[in-house]
Amino acid sequence: MNAPTQVPTDSTRVTAVADLADPAFWRLPRSERLSAFARLRELGAPVRFTPRTGSRAPFHALVTHADVKAASRQPQVFASAPGVTFPEPAPWAKAVFGNSMVNMDGAEHAGLRRTISRAFTPRLLAAAEENIGAVARRLVDEMTAEGPGDFMRSAPARMPFEVICDLMGIPARHRAGIAARIDHASEYVGVQRRGRARLRVPGRGLRSLARMQLEMAGIARDRRRVPADDMISALVRADVDGQALSSRQLGAFFSLLLVAGVETTRNAIAHGLVLLSAHPEQRALLESDFERHADGAVDEIVRHSTPIIQFRRTVTAECALGGHTFLPGEKVVLLYASANRDASVFDDPDAFDITRSPNPHLGYGGGGPHHCLGAHLAKLEMKALFREMLARLDGIRTTAEPGLVDSNFDNRVGSLPFTFGKGHPNGPLRPSACR
Repeated sequence: MNAPTQVPTDSTRVTAVADLADPAFWRLPRSERLSAFARLRELGAPVRFTPRTGSRAPFHALVTHADVKAASRQPQVFASAPGVTFPEPAPWAKAVFGNSMVNMDGAEHAGLRRTISRAFTPRLLAAAEENIGAVARRLVDEMTAEGPGDFMRSAPARMPFEVICDLMGIPARHRAGIAARIDHASEYVGVQRRGRARLRVPGRGLRSLARMQLEMAGIARDRRRVPADDMISALVRADVDGQALSSRQLGAFFSLLLVAGVETTRNAIAHGLVLLSAHPEQRALLESDFERHADGAVDEIVRHSTPIIQFRRTVTAECALGGHTFLPGEKVVLLYASANRDASVFDDPDAFDITRSPNPHLGYGGGGPHHCLGAHLAKLEMKALFREMLARLDGIRTTAEPGLVDSNFDNRVGSLPFTFGKGHPNGPLRPSACR
C-alpha cells in the first residue's frame, strides 16, 4: 500500500500556487487572487506562509468555508487579541485611544457588546429603518441633480455615513470634519504603499482618529447633560459591569462603527452596481419583483464581493482543524474572500445569482461572538438605496471597470464611473474585476 500523500503546508513549497505573505500577491488582479484561493482550497490543509522580510510572524491561511466558520466559532482557541489586523495595535495606542471591540475576547468583549446591543433599542431601530428610506430618497434626489460621474464621489456613496450619523445623533456641523477624518484614518489600511505614498508621515492616521475622538467626547458630554433619543445618549447612560463607559471606550466604539460601518457598506454598494451592470439578466430579475428578490440580491452581492477580505486570529491552545494541528502562539488568517467561493458549499461559486438559496456566506463573519453587529442595518441601507436607484435612475450602470485599491484587508473601490438616463450609447459592461 502506498503511503498517504503529505500535504505541503509551508509557503516555500507552494509558491507556485500563491504566496499570500508576498505583498505583490495583493497587487494581482482580483480574478487571479480568487483563482489562487481555489488552488489553495484543493490542497486539503491550511498552508503556512512565512514573510521574507520585516518582522511579521508566519501565519496559516484558512481558506475553506468549514475552517473559517469553525475558527470563528471557537474564540477561546482562535483569539482576536492582541489584534485582528496587521500590524497589530500597539499597547500605547490602546492606552490612548481605547481598545477596539474587534480586538477583544471573553468577558471583556461580551460585556461591551452586551451594552452596545442594548443601545440598539427596538424604538431606535424602528426609527432608523424609517430614516434609511428617507435618506435613500434624498441622496438619489441629489444624484439626479448632480448627474453621472464617479459613483464613489456621488451622493449615494454617503448613504452609510449619513445613516450612522443620524442613528448616533451627530450634529450636522460636525459631519464634514468627521467624514474627512474617517477617510484619512482608513486610507491605507491593509495597503502596500507605492511611490510617494510610501513616505508615510508617522501618526497622521492616528492624529485623525484622535481629533475625531475628541469631537465625539465633546458630543458625549453634551448628551450627558441633555440626553436625546439617539445612540450616543443611550451609550453614555449605559454601563459595563456597573461602571460608566469611559471616554476611551466610547471613542473606540465610535471609531469602529464609523470606519468599519461606513467603508464596508459603501464598498458593498459599489460592487453591487458593478455586478448588476455586468449581469443584466440578474438586474432584470431584481427589477421584475424587487421586494421578492431584494434580500437575496443583497446577500449575493456581499458573498460575491466580500467587502472584508480577511481577519487574523492568535491560537491560544493546541487545536486540530482542517487536517492540521495548531499550537499556542501561532497566527492564522481567516480568508472570507476564499470561504465565500468554496465550491463544496456554493454551486458555481463564481456566478452571480440573486436567487441562490441557501446562501450561507461569511460576509459578516462566520458567526460566533464577533458576528457583525451592524449587519441588519447594512442590509437595510443597501435595499433602500438600490430600490430608489433602480426605480428612479433609468438605466443606471457602470461605464468602465472599477478602480480597485490594492489591499489585503478590504475589497475597496477607489473609483467607479457610471451613468444613467435613456439613449446613452454605452451598453452594459462586463468588467473582469468583478469576477
